[in-house]
Amino acid sequence: MCLAIPSKVVAINDDIATIDVDGVRRKASLMLVEDVCVGDYVIVHAGYAISRIDADAAEETLALMHQVFQ
Repeated sequence: MCLAIPSKVVAINDDIATIDVDGVRRKASLMLVEDVCVGDYVIVHAGYAISRIDADAAEETLALMHQVFQ
């Protein structure tokens, strides 16, 4: 089973994004998603961004996850 966590794009270099979730940064390929910009939220699987997600939905999901883990 895979848990999709919205990740915020904080930098882009060619087709590689630096993504951030609560201060944890990782690299993800943007080869499968078009028109991603810094500030967008993406869903990442196996090192690849597989879709963009609306910022409001992403922030709501992250807030709910924080509530669950507290």
